Amino acid sequence: MSLLGRVVVLLALGCAVFAIAAALMSRRPGRRIWQRSAERAVYTTFALMTGAMLVMVYALLTDNFWFTSVADYSNSTLTWYYKIGGLWASEAGSLLLFAWILSMYAALVTWLNRRRQRELMPIVDAVLMTVVGFFCFLLSFATSPFDTLAVRPVQGGGLNPLLQNGYMMAHPPMLYLGYAGLAIPFAFAIAALWTRRLDTEWISRIRRWTVIAWIVLAVGILLGARWAYGELGWGGYWAWDPVENAALMPWLVATAFLHSIMVQERRGMLRVWNMVLVITAYSLTLFGTFLTRSGVVSSIHAFGASTLGPYFLSFIMVTTVASFGLLISRLPDLRSAHSLESFISREAIFLYNNLLLIGLMFAVFWGTIFPVITQIVEGKSITVGTGYYNQVALPIGIVLLVLTGVGPMIPWRKASLRQLLRRFIAPLIGAAIAAVLILGFTDVGSSRWASLTAAACAFVTICILGEFWRGTQVRHALGGVSWPGALYQLVARNRRRYGGYVVHLGIVVLIIGLTGSQAFATERDIALRPGQTASVRGYTFLNRGAFQSNDANEQQVGVNLLEFQGGKQIGTMNPSIGFFPASQQRLTEIALDSTPLRDVYVVLVSVDPSGLARISVFVNPLVSWVWFGGGIMLLGGLLAAWPPPRTQRKRQEVAVPEAVRTS
Repeated sequence: MSLLGRVVVLLALGCAVFAIAAALMSRRPGRRIWQRSAERAVYTTFALMTGAMLVMVYALLTDNFWFTSVADYSNSTLTWYYKIGGLWASEAGSLLLFAWILSMYAALVTWLNRRRQRELMPIVDAVLMTVVGFFCFLLSFATSPFDTLAVRPVQGGGLNPLLQNGYMMAHPPMLYLGYAGLAIPFAFAIAALWTRRLDTEWISRIRRWTVIAWIVLAVGILLGARWAYGELGWGGYWAWDPVENAALMPWLVATAFLHSIMVQERRGMLRVWNMVLVITAYSLTLFGTFLTRSGVVSSIHAFGASTLGPYFLSFIMVTTVASFGLLISRLPDLRSAHSLESFISREAIFLYNNLLLIGLMFAVFWGTIFPVITQIVEGKSITVGTGYYNQVALPIGIVLLVLTGVGPMIPWRKASLRQLLRRFIAPLIGAAIAAVLILGFTDVGSSRWASLTAAACAFVTICILGEFWRGTQVRHALGGVSWPGALYQLVARNRRRYGGYVVHLGIVVLIIGLTGSQAFATERDIALRPGQTASVRGYTFLNRGAFQSNDANEQQVGVNLLEFQGGKQIGTMNPSIGFFPASQQRLTEIALDSTPLRDVYVVLVSVDPSGLARISVFVNPLVSWVWFGGGIMLLGGLLAAWPPPRTQRKRQEVAVPEAVRTS
């Protein structure tokens, strides 16, 4: 099986190289038949990588401990889904998964465009196969999930207990889907530059792919935050860890791109800027992959010391330099059709939005690489604390939030003062009321950031709901349909626009959760003997004694707590500490009482033979709103990416270029 896996990956590398050569050959006059060969090679590469994946999954499920990665990251006591999770727990296995996802995307894009984009597709195939080929090269010559041991162990080391979590089973694959998905707009951008087909056609072809990658990456980030909240036992979910930042940075740039392409489609502007954003987003996905596998930063999410860093760094440098070199050579062809007419217009708001997002990305990037720079310059690594990130992210985030409400309310080209007053009077009143309520009715009235955030959330919510109201009102009046029917027609016929509004509402809900859980959280350490009680922010805990449990995979010791509020029992909590014999690791298992308004989060620090339990209690308001907001963002993103009816698509294909010419 090891030989089979190695041969299949090596054949996939050969097919990828052939696909690149055939795609480039098809660009020559009279050699279009080579494009068919390139397409078949793309499909074959995907089939071969699927075969390699099946070999690895079969080895994991059958406990084939001859494989080094199976022996190191699985054992026979694990459930089947945790055994499969051993695939992306290992460095080589995660690269195999990444390469397979890339090949799947390449095959899907090639198949969907097999009769379209005949000028662009050869270069698109060549670019995507170059990326797939790079990963196949690493799997063939640098690191392999099919390495074997000289002596087969009786039992494997097992999956890291921290990774034995449902959220972690989904988090890495979702991130890889998002990372790999951003290779598609990059490939189309390079193809447009190469062929000088620099109209809006390439933008229209990648918008939905970009939205999907953006959605999946956002979900992956939130799944990672939810895992950290439930497994790491520190009462939080985001610590500005370098690998967390590595996932956030391309998402920020993709967010900027999704906004700025609307300006190019509508006004023919920001053509160079959009190319810069696409290249930067893709380069940051490679940078994130480099961070987790280079060992240059310390992170609980990274794979530790590795020999792959130089390979990734070289590939990043070659890709970035070549891409920007091609862009510079095409600058004369990328002149904007129009210029900015007013600093108070929708295109100006989108530009401000872009600048703030990129500014935030650079701030996060600087904080992430700062320890590396200090290590090189001063010989010691100086880590940037969360205070730096919060000081930068809070003001930028609030301004960005306000712009999500301002943008849809301002017309293109130029807005008059009368229009602004008429459209923003209600949102401004709502924002003022929200700020006063936060300042006057909370115990942290001095928290200016919380009141500013509340005002911004109220402002944006009223702006967006006002857009839904006005559109529904018009359809109800003109169409003679019911109010629900008018709302349905409004959204169904403008999925992209109103799906974006739903995403913005999800961001508002998420920001409320972030603010509430940060500004109003309470933390306290307490010690309880059996029968004793202690109170934290209105919640009383009674220690009913310690307990122990043992199974083949885990030995556990914990404490049984009764939770009371207002003299009434509202729950039972059993925080514990687990020991995993296979990996010789100790893990804290939290107890969580979650409602839509607050989480009571309990961590067992220690328990002695007498039953004295030392615990940390966190009361975190509105944490559930973070996850709920992510769900709304997912719903809105799917709505925006959902294809319109066939007849509407045909009208859009004709109307969009005309709008660009006449705007």
